[in-house]
Amino acid sequence: MKSIRGAIAVVENNYEEIIDSSKLLINSILEQNKIFEDDIINVIFTVTNDLTKAFPAKAFRELGMNSVSAIDTSAPSIENDLPGCIRIMMNVSKNLEEVRHVYLKEAANLRKDR
Repeated sequence: MKSIRGAIAVVENNYEEIIDSSKLLINSILEQNKIFEDDIINVIFTVTNDLTKAFPAKAFRELGMNSVSAIDTSAPSIENDLPGCIRIMMNVSKNLEEVRHVYLKEAANLRKDR
């Protein structure tokens, strides 16, 4: 089993922006790691406390991922954290030679090594 991490920020607190940003993040992870629904074990989404208008897991379902467990939770309130940040941890069963973590927009600041 491998875990793939990712994040996107700064997301506006409205339904469309949260769903669209979540889809962009999910699709980027799938494409960059060449994985499909059958490869995914489960997905955990976290959102910063300023994102209250939609669940990122809804975007996952809208992409047709109906056979995979997904859950949303709030990220801890940490001083100086990026606002409007959606994070993901996707656990996969596929044996990847290289895991490609994906950090989009301002979330790239979370991983200076990427």
